[in-house]
Amino acid sequence: MIIPAFDLINGNVVRLYQGNYLNQKKYDIDLYENLKLYASKGIKFIHFVDLDGARNSEKKQLEFFKDIIPKINISIQLGGGIRNENDINTLFKLGIKRVVIGSAAIINKREVKKWLTIYGSESIVLALDIRIDTVNQKKEVAIHGWQENTKFLLEEIIDFFLPFGLKHVLCTDISKDGTLSGPNILLYKDIVKKFKNIKFQASGGVGNLEDIVNLKKSKVDSIIIGRGLLEKKFTIEEALKC
Repeated sequence: MIIPAFDLINGNVVRLYQGNYLNQKKYDIDLYENLKLYASKGIKFIHFVDLDGARNSEKKQLEFFKDIIPKINISIQLGGGIRNENDINTLFKLGIKRVVIGSAAIINKREVKKWLTIYGSESIVLALDIRIDTVNQKKEVAIHGWQENTKFLLEEIIDFFLPFGLKHVLCTDISKDGTLSGPNILLYKDIVKKFKNIKFQASGGVGNLEDIVNLKKSKVDSIIIGRGLLEKKFTIEEALKC
């Protein structure tokens, strides 16, 4: 599945370079028209990142989503500043289909384990952003907008949550994000082979149609595409044909 992605600050579409709020690019696009186009082409999910909420969980862009969700016929998965059950319940009441849990999956495992049990595997996506050690190829998870490395490995986190119904994992190779330089195909081939019951969403580096073809061959379930579509490296029609 192709999942177009939009990062938002104050309702505006932006891209941060390597997670740096001081290094952001704004895109002058009509988001609503883009979403209508994607719906007409059969896109099933849109991935949103609430960067305001990620930086300050009290400043989530709830009014924006409250306004736009009734106007579009596409399911939304949303990440950014989701810290507790109240956050999750609020988003589901707005009509969000899936919530994306990032740092909390590392620093608050017990709660996330409970959320998987309460809300079900289709409602929770774990976002695991990794840096790959060039010496031993270990996939080390980073949190808090990539500012903090952890001692945890990707495989350890997935293994921990599998017994509680984990199904959807959004995996980003940090070194590839926003670069258009091509995704880490070897990474996705490896983790798809190791975890046959997980539906992986590949994120980071997609810059041309060949990247999409190669990711499909890796057998990931979905491909997150942000900058490639925003900067018209290819059209949504071309991406879907792959």
